[in-house]
Amino acid sequence: MKKIYDSKKLDEYIQKNNIEDFFSHDIKSVMELLLFKKNEYICRENEILHYLYFFVEGKAKVYTTLSNGKSLLLTFYNGFEVMGDVELVRSQKTFSNVQVIEDSYCIGIPLEKIRTRLLHDATFLSFICDSLAHKLARLAQNSSINLLYPLENRLASYILAIGERVEDEEKTMIFQGNLTEISELLGTSYRHLLRTLNILCDKGVLEKQDSYFKVIDEPLLQELAADVYKQN
Repeated sequence: MKKIYDSKKLDEYIQKNNIEDFFSHDIKSVMELLLFKKNEYICRENEILHYLYFFVEGKAKVYTTLSNGKSLLLTFYNGFEVMGDVELVRSQKTFSNVQVIEDSYCIGIPLEKIRTRLLHDATFLSFICDSLAHKLARLAQNSSINLLYPLENRLASYILAIGERVEDEEKTMIFQGNLTEISELLGTSYRHLLRTLNILCDKGVLEKQDSYFKVIDEPLLQELAADVYKQN
């Protein structure tokens, strides 16, 4: 994490997302603009969170670690999101991991400076209630997705979320990563993941390269992904 001392950029993010409307009083003076580089963690589970974060630009994946040591994907962040609201209200440690997929910006509010004030701000608490209700609905939706959607659909959505664009004439998307870790995140076996990747290759959606997969038919990949893991 790196603090960015750019008041103009901070103001742009605040205005774009109407962040000042979330509070009864002006607390802009304590807001910090934070940059998380690709693959950095904004938070890890079972940590004490020192900031309330507003995720304002970039892309991140959210996952939890199960009692058997495996990980399970919960959702993706690719737009405005609040992080730390549950921990703030319940004064508990973090319960999930948030890892950025690409360089991402957050506005951070140091909780040690303003926690008590926030918990007595009716405007802010109303906003937090709405945020928590939204998260609850999304968690219920994504839990159903993990149980009921075929791996092909979940994998298509995952590829679209984490795929990288290469600089060529068509800005081709490629997909790479540790397949063992990906199979855990998607709640499947390594062998099933390989079979599904081969099926996507047979359909002409992907093409296997030496160390990655190249997306050949992005419209079909989007069709397969449907609204799986979509941020509502």
